[in-house]
Amino acid sequence: MTTHGFPETHVFFRKLTAHLPVIERSAGCWLYDADGNAFLDACGGAFVVNVGHGVAEIADAMAEQARRLAYVSGAAFSNEPVEELAAEMAALAPGDLDRVYPLSSGSDAIEAALKLGRQYWLECGRARKHKIIALAPAYHGNTLLALSASAREHYRTHYYGWLVNVVRIPAPYAYRCGCGGIPPYCPACSGAALEEAIVREDPETVAVFIAEPVGGSSTGASVPPPEYFRRVREICDRYDVLFIADEVLVGAGRTGTWSALEPSGVVPDVMVMGKGIAGGYAPLAAVVAPTRIADVLARGSGALNHAQTFSHHPVLCAAGVATIRYLRAHRLVERCAAIGPVLQRRLARLRELPYVGDVRGRGLLAGVELVEDKETRAPFAREAHVAERLTAAARDVGLVVWPNVGHANGERGDTIMIAPPFIITEDEIEMIGDRLDAALVTVSRTLTGASSANA
Repeated sequence: MTTHGFPETHVFFRKLTAHLPVIERSAGCWLYDADGNAFLDACGGAFVVNVGHGVAEIADAMAEQARRLAYVSGAAFSNEPVEELAAEMAALAPGDLDRVYPLSSGSDAIEAALKLGRQYWLECGRARKHKIIALAPAYHGNTLLALSASAREHYRTHYYGWLVNVVRIPAPYAYRCGCGGIPPYCPACSGAALEEAIVREDPETVAVFIAEPVGGSSTGASVPPPEYFRRVREICDRYDVLFIADEVLVGAGRTGTWSALEPSGVVPDVMVMGKGIAGGYAPLAAVVAPTRIADVLARGSGALNHAQTFSHHPVLCAAGVATIRYLRAHRLVERCAAIGPVLQRRLARLRELPYVGDVRGRGLLAGVELVEDKETRAPFAREAHVAERLTAAARDVGLVVWPNVGHANGERGDTIMIAPPFIITEDEIEMIGDRLDAALVTVSRTLTGASSANA
């Protein structure tokens, strides 16, 4: 059944010609394939597995819920798990965020949050407020509105004509901005770029500003200056713009606090959570909004105009409840905060290796940016596929990492992301560093002159 280099399978894989190992089981921070190979999962799959693999309590909670009640439509009925999940997440959310709308993917939840922002202003009688302002680089998902808000050109290129226009401002990306993240800050790192864009576009036309509180895959765990989101909050308040915090990747404890915004003391108007809120045991995401926004819709149309068959799903919500309670019972967010600096210190040693331009992050989220020239920070040519080659070399030595590309100029840029489960041990962190060292050395031997096209 092999055709055009396809592996022998009926599965329509995301990468059609890839020959992927078949993982048979998992435990803790480890994956085991059908050939008996062990892989240290240093990125939680896709930044998802925070409590670790093989947690029986979560699997049991899902099975028990499926036996009792597998599905009812969220448009017709409520159910115990959705009520419990909403209560758990409202208790953890900052400020007045107390209404939880569960969905089944981060992209879907971003789509719903952006629609909520538009519908809110319509039902407030301010129909001209329709524009979205987003950062560049940025990534918010693959549904069409979420993709429109994303500055991820290699994902967008096939869909021009289907995407809506979004106003872009530069992200606070210290490694590639003029100020280097050091005061006095440039407009990108100070937040002034947001105010300039709102004024230029006319505040009465701007509905929302969306951003990740810590850079996810788009800027490889770049951490904004402490004052950045406080300034963003002030600007959004001044011009009546809703601030949507995309915490799909960076929330749920990944950066050492439940919300990645907590260190800045900022409360967004809408928060989007995903990935870690169900630990990988079920596809679950959520829009978290305040009653003051929900009430506007309640007094008007009476509903959020975002229909989704698997929203408010009992089994998915049961997975979320069990995951959040497991995180709390084992104090895993606190553990992430405590062991995160160990990971950051070990990865910082990679800066000594050739082609490692920057290492950065917060908590158990880190990015290792690779450049052809450390002095000029010039990226490799995209044709060199450095991030992908390093990911493959890491897997060859039993390490799973996440490649990211395109962040340097929209096309070029190579970063490896690290985001292990919160139960990672210091010995396993050292193993991540050692195996990444070995993979970097292997790939470095092949890179001399690999990006001459940069000249």
